[in-house]
Amino acid sequence: MCSNSSRFQRLALSLLLCLCVISLYSLAQRAQVDRQPVVAGPFYPGSEGELRSMVKDLFSRAVPSKNIKNVVAVISPHAGYVFSGGVAASSFNQIDPAKRYENIFVLGPSHYVAFEGGAIYSKGDFITPLGRVKVNTKLAQELIDKYDIFVSRDDAHLAEHSVEVQLPFLQYRLGKDFSIVPIVLGASSPESCRKIADALRPYFNQKNLFVISTDFSHYPPYDDAVRVDRRTAEAVASRSPENLLKAMKSNGQEGIPNLATSLCGWPCVLTLLYLVQDDPQAEVSIIQYKNSGDSNYGQKSQVVGYTAIVVSLKEKKETEKFNLNEQEKRTLLQIARRTIEDYVKNRRVDDPDATKLSANLKARCGAFVTLQKNDQLRGCIGRFDAGEPLYKVVQQMAIAAATQDYRFPQVEPQEIGRLEIEISVLTPMKRITSIDEIELGRHGIYIKKGMQAGTFLPQVATETGWSREEFLGHCAQEKAGIGWDGWKEAEIYVYEAMVFSEKDLK
Repeated sequence: MCSNSSRFQRLALSLLLCLCVISLYSLAQRAQVDRQPVVAGPFYPGSEGELRSMVKDLFSRAVPSKNIKNVVAVISPHAGYVFSGGVAASSFNQIDPAKRYENIFVLGPSHYVAFEGGAIYSKGDFITPLGRVKVNTKLAQELIDKYDIFVSRDDAHLAEHSVEVQLPFLQYRLGKDFSIVPIVLGASSPESCRKIADALRPYFNQKNLFVISTDFSHYPPYDDAVRVDRRTAEAVASRSPENLLKAMKSNGQEGIPNLATSLCGWPCVLTLLYLVQDDPQAEVSIIQYKNSGDSNYGQKSQVVGYTAIVVSLKEKKETEKFNLNEQEKRTLLQIARRTIEDYVKNRRVDDPDATKLSANLKARCGAFVTLQKNDQLRGCIGRFDAGEPLYKVVQQMAIAAATQDYRFPQVEPQEIGRLEIEISVLTPMKRITSIDEIELGRHGIYIKKGMQAGTFLPQVATETGWSREEFLGHCAQEKAGIGWDGWKEAEIYVYEAMVFSEKDLK
């Protein structure tokens, strides 16, 4: 018989072995698996020297830089370099080679694997003959974990060329100091593209670059290709997803011989348009068009089209102060009231026609919507972040004020006619170091301590007659829940609000 000591030693050894196996398995699961090149040779030279020489030549003959400031996206073809490399180089030539982007999101269509959504490669880096392209695997995995529209599918990447062929151009133009988030889109519906755009919207700014990989028309005769590709490119330049879908439909209904598609990477382009459609600062520039019939290796009877397009963001001058005229204020109030009526009565919301709204109403601003009935507060909810167009924020906050303010029951249909609606459009917040910077009646305050936060709009100080300390104390105690003196150890931010109501504009 074994002694208790021997049995204990065996048990301990077994547990230790199990832990070792589990640890080794976990390490294997986390091991980096670099994505190797699969079209080096067929699409572009497979040796470093030949590839570098070819890309250098393509850039030398491409459309020179037009000095477009703040490039945030390029549309580039993904065919073999002898056919489309010159047009691709014209796109990448518009990028400032000295710019250091935090991330480069490379979106390409799936040619070989059918699935819905976006497949992000998060296992390792991408390898090309020019070297290693770093993948921001942490961000890639965060996106997969956070959004259902993103999936981890190695099979969508392993044989796919649409992302790979863009990388040597980035390597040549930007050097080695960049990281990518490679996304292959299998999306087959505009709704999926909209969801992908919503997920990526926080990254669509001057800190990041989006590379949209797509060819244009496939296999029509040369002259037909020129015509339909112009129509498609003009739709892209309009920044309207609806215009792009209409253009593609119109192209398909013409009965053009051999036209298989107007835009093989349309989900990628449509996603881009959902990102820019409501941004008045976005500008789309068509840089160059060619098709395979222009190549020494192509035939004009059946061609594939290529277009270089660049998206940039205009900078607002510091002297420019955001303001709304009286008609814009009325429009926002009408949108808020119509939204409340539609939602409270029918639980639906009809979006206004964005093409008829001014640039100011599409600007990204935070806003609060306040409801009063018989001069008494009936609901007030808002948001500070400027991630969506102002008119959409007003719609969302109008619904929230009517149905989600925990202090009040939901607004009933019979109450709507007695509501007075007030809107506060917010400027960006600014952190202060002294409470002397707070101007009562002009500044709203936002107090944050740890996970606790609360705010008062500027008009609260005017309506109550509070002193600066009372303004802070009430906000800290009643809104942030950190006690009357909690503001003394908290972060304090100020902002301004453009306040207007139905009563003011009658």
